[in-house]
Amino acid sequence: MVTIKVGKTQFTEIEGIIFDKDGTLQDSHQYLWQLAQKRARMVDAQIPGIGEPLLMAFGVQDHHLDPTGLMAVGSHKENEIAAAAYIAETGRSWFESKNIAKFAFEEADKYMSNRSETSPLFTGSLEVIKELAELGLKLGILSADTTENVEIFVKEHQLSPYIELMMGVDGTLTKPDPRLFLQACEKLKLNPQNTLMVGDALGDIEMAHNAGAAGAIGICWGKPEASHLESADVVISSLDEIKISY
Repeated sequence: MVTIKVGKTQFTEIEGIIFDKDGTLQDSHQYLWQLAQKRARMVDAQIPGIGEPLLMAFGVQDHHLDPTGLMAVGSHKENEIAAAAYIAETGRSWFESKNIAKFAFEEADKYMSNRSETSPLFTGSLEVIKELAELGLKLGILSADTTENVEIFVKEHQLSPYIELMMGVDGTLTKPDPRLFLQACEKLKLNPQNTLMVGDALGDIEMAHNAGAAGAIGICWGKPEASHLESADVVISSLDEIKISY
């Protein structure tokens, strides 16, 4: 067990850290913006006029991606269901609406298959993860993305030697359900009370707190004053603010 120091805040008896992926380790703003655009266009091609309101539902306006919006924090399934709901408002049956949304999302994914080019690791993340792992902490990733995409992310960015858990949202549970954090801790053989959560969304913070985590560290790269992270125990603007206290 170690003591983690973040600014003036200390977390004692820590055995592991669970990280969110998008917006925390991976600079995915540009990728998610482009993916939202492509999904909306694919739906609009089938139902003209629905593209713009759908982008607003995703949390996209012009070149801005709302860090608290559906695209930034929602799972693939949540985004797909939201799209289907907008389609259903045009008078389509629910079954047809879901099929249209599913097809549009699948086609968009084909166009956006090479994610690593537009979603690099945030600067310094690899070095911090490597240092934490070498000091004996168990590290995992718990993302609203799919487990498959988490595994691809870890492999592409050469994090495999350091990340022991790659977990996404594949079923009915989504953030901020605390059961996800508890499942991640169980897979890592960690006690939640000795495990920290690091994430860029309110869902990460609420999930960790409700699961009885040792603490929740909010991260908003370059903007530690982010209002949506006020409930975090401490907020950082870069990952290297996480220090081991000797």
